[in-house]
Amino acid sequence: MKKIILLLVVSVLVHSCGSIANYNEAVSKMHPVEDLQEDVDAVYKQLKRLHPRLYQFTPKETLDYKFDSLKTAIKQPMTSRDFYKQLSQVTKYVGQGHMSVSPPSKKLNRKEQKEFRKLEFDINNIDTEYLDNTLFISSAKGKDSLLKYAEIIEVDGIKTEDFLRQFKKRIASDGYNTTFHPRVSGNRFFRYYYYDKGRFDSISLKLKNSDSTFIKKFKRLPKPKKKIDSAKLDSLKNVPKKKLTKAEKKAKKAKSKEKFKNRQKYGYNYETKTNNRELSFIGKDSTIALMKIRGFSIGDYEAFYEEVFTKIDSAKSNNLIIDLRNNFGGRLNEITELYSYLTDKNFQLINKSETNTRIPILKTGFSNSTSVGTKVIYGLLSPGFLVYDLLHTSKKDGQLYYKFKSAKETEPKSLNFKGNVYVLTNGNSFSASSVLSTQLKGSKRATIVGEETGGAYNGTVAGFYKIYELPNTKVKARIGLMHIDSKYKTEPDGYGVKPDVKIIPTYEDRINGVDPELEWILKDIESKQ
Repeated sequence: MKKIILLLVVSVLVHSCGSIANYNEAVSKMHPVEDLQEDVDAVYKQLKRLHPRLYQFTPKETLDYKFDSLKTAIKQPMTSRDFYKQLSQVTKYVGQGHMSVSPPSKKLNRKEQKEFRKLEFDINNIDTEYLDNTLFISSAKGKDSLLKYAEIIEVDGIKTEDFLRQFKKRIASDGYNTTFHPRVSGNRFFRYYYYDKGRFDSISLKLKNSDSTFIKKFKRLPKPKKKIDSAKLDSLKNVPKKKLTKAEKKAKKAKSKEKFKNRQKYGYNYETKTNNRELSFIGKDSTIALMKIRGFSIGDYEAFYEEVFTKIDSAKSNNLIIDLRNNFGGRLNEITELYSYLTDKNFQLINKSETNTRIPILKTGFSNSTSVGTKVIYGLLSPGFLVYDLLHTSKKDGQLYYKFKSAKETEPKSLNFKGNVYVLTNGNSFSASSVLSTQLKGSKRATIVGEETGGAYNGTVAGFYKIYELPNTKVKARIGLMHIDSKYKTEPDGYGVKPDVKIIPTYEDRINGVDPELEWILKDIESKQ
């Protein structure tokens, strides 16, 4: 039996090594014209089969023409990355921000992965933002903290404007929205740079800080070893290890459990070392509740909102500010839970979702890009997934619909907030945060302050996704399977949730530590009191 298991392990390892070698060859070689054209047809075929709103913003004749024109324009062999750059400029016309294509990169074998994990890239110490036609470092940590608010003029000798111009051609937005592109390009600049150039181990930035201009080079370097105080270590050698009593062990375990529970509740991000959800009380008398939500995808949201609204009730707060800026979305169930604390009426957050498949979960699990292990798990659980999918899918007037939990009528929480609600949004308020903003705007429950959301008011195609890997170039296409929309609609179609009070911050505001959107709200609250 042991020999059989060993043989299976060796077979898997050999297959894995062979697969990596074949994959790396495919993503680095020059693909012939015929293969490139085949991949254009393949991705369009998948879109026509699966995307429920493919021609919502670009008519079929126009989209057909764009895909055909791309095929005609391909006259020379090219790499997978160059093909991605061409293809993304066509798929963006689908007009759905969740639909995207991404280039492949060489895979690392086990030995290479082990060595790679020993390195850290100090470019990860900085975050970026784009305001006033200026890309700048919005936050910096560690030894690079002094770079905060420095303007990034060039990257590896190329002007940042040139990169941003190219990124805009490839990034899809919901409909005709224009606020998403500059915001997401600024926020995810180095991700798109990686898409453009591939994996890089060093990068040079030309920076401008006050009146000085200088070059800063970032590298991938070995992680620093933890310093050990030898004197302290020697002194501890002679100290016998204290044996904990049962009560002490129990207390230590309870403390550790409580710490983990709190991290779950606030959605602690171990990578950024920040909480995903936070509550604070601000204003002159510290009675204005400010809830910052960076995303709707991490942690125990039910415990958080129960705690938060209990605290707000105890503080007798009459004003609540919900900050959804740079919130790219997440779970529908979470925004349903949050809204149930903001209304005193029964509500239905979204409609049933249009779809082209009865089995979205299985479509997701058996995408050709998923690993063998994932497919095995989905295969074992497929009977349950199949029943679940079929029970949630129905057909009406020839159209398939999928019913999420958020499409059911929901009762408000008994501890619902009855005071004034303000919501802060910007172009990076996307997906689920846009759905929530639509509900709050449409029901006239909140005052929206800031910038038009990047996500569309009238809905978006998301929910479940099929990640389809193109057969030759290995470029991946992310295709949403559900049209998610609220009962509230606006005209014209294809734009985000527009603010009641439009306020756009400036680069100067960031340098001076000014938050003009929040300041307007505080002044408005004060004037009403």
